[in-house]
Amino acid sequence: MKINLSNIKKAKNLLFNSECIAIPTETVYGLAGNAYSDKACKKIFTLKKRPKNNPLIVHYHKFQDLKKDCSFNKNFIKLYKKFCPGPITFILDLKKNSKISKFVTNKKKTLAVRFPKHPITRNLLKRLNFPLAAPSANLSKRVSAVCSSHVKDDFGKKIKYILEGGKSSIGLESTIIDLRTKPKILRLGGLDFSAIQRVLNQKVKIQNNPSKISAPGQFKLHYSPGIPIKLNIRKVKDDEAYILIREKKIKKSNYYFLSRKGDLKEAAKNLYSTLRKIKKNKHLSISVSKIPNKGLGKTINDRLIRASKF
Repeated sequence: MKINLSNIKKAKNLLFNSECIAIPTETVYGLAGNAYSDKACKKIFTLKKRPKNNPLIVHYHKFQDLKKDCSFNKNFIKLYKKFCPGPITFILDLKKNSKISKFVTNKKKTLAVRFPKHPITRNLLKRLNFPLAAPSANLSKRVSAVCSSHVKDDFGKKIKYILEGGKSSIGLESTIIDLRTKPKILRLGGLDFSAIQRVLNQKVKIQNNPSKISAPGQFKLHYSPGIPIKLNIRKVKDDEAYILIREKKIKKSNYYFLSRKGDLKEAAKNLYSTLRKIKKNKHLSISVSKIPNKGLGKTINDRLIRASKF
């Protein structure tokens, strides 16, 4: 994608002045602010109507930039070399002298960090002397935004600027892994956790339904389009939307296909757009056919289960 330097400059100037803007990433669009600025980080929570106990992910250009904020270990280095920049977020110990805003972490001693792959946001991060706190650019507990029009739908003129970057190539949030002690997955995401296990050469426990919220995306209700969702449904009523993993010969106006041939990557990329489209088309409920619970299908099912807690 061609990088418009005047757009980058505008984004940079707004961020320097502790404003919040929307940025594109390969996972979803982010609502970004200076992670060292209390003023900017407070704005993020206010704009999203986000609970204060839900920590923010901080985005860096490269791991050398992270050294002043976090300590890390061999497992981090292994995963960073293999998957970064990319759709993986690390929970690390925060250094005592870090400038990260207390609003980012909810005064915790840990930090969620990521190195996004989108070329426009990487170019922006390279030009900043601070990292970006950037949760998904949507209203709290609602469906994430995977293109600039979704951000506009949620915020209108409430945010100063949207840095255009096309549609997100993955369409699901990053996989979150806690690396402070024995590695464990805190949120399923756009990177299949089995690939993480292969690199670490060990089994990694999934712990994405904790009693205490320690990472983004762990609330029981999340990613909701604001209407009821039923899962693993075979027969549907004519007045409700029906989401299917692959196209079928029988096509009805209430049928929504996530992919042509049941490809899970394509389905993941189209999930949030489909949920938003269904809501815009004024269906009152959604039924979902069975989604294979493997690879990215696990992440799709996780998102739909949380969205169904309406």
